[in-house]
Amino acid sequence: MRAELVLDALEQALWARSGARGVIHHSDRGSQYLSIRYTERLKEAGVEPSVGSVGDSYDNALAESVIGLYKTEVIHHRSPWRHLDDVEYATLDWVYWFNNRRLLEPIGNVPPAEFESMYYHLATRSRVNHCEDCARRTSPAVPPAVFYRHE
Repeated sequence: MRAELVLDALEQALWARSGARGVIHHSDRGSQYLSIRYTERLKEAGVEPSVGSVGDSYDNALAESVIGLYKTEVIHHRSPWRHLDDVEYATLDWVYWFNNRRLLEPIGNVPPAEFESMYYHLATRSRVNHCEDCARRTSPAVPPAVFYRHE
């Protein structure tokens, strides 16, 4: 994999998370992630790099799981593919669905992007102790002992 490809992906992630603070970028020890250009761009963006240890299979477990889902739901399910462009467009559609439309039961049957947006919105509000009724009306993302001021 070339550094240009991962730099493009990094730029997309930085754009999508503009304004996020305290961001950590975790990767394996691939040369493209350890390249001077890549690490300099992380530093420019204020992103803390994190690199997995050699031979640690736990680093990539989540990524490998997602790749397995992608291959099952897109690549094998829709094959044979006639053109590379077809695969690229199907991949874009699947990634959009995976992040923005897929309902995820452990987070209250909402899409991950919506949950993340709600989480950061609630995290920026002033925390105060409040009533039990308020706790029932807030998102499952809110820890039970923490309540937020009504707007």
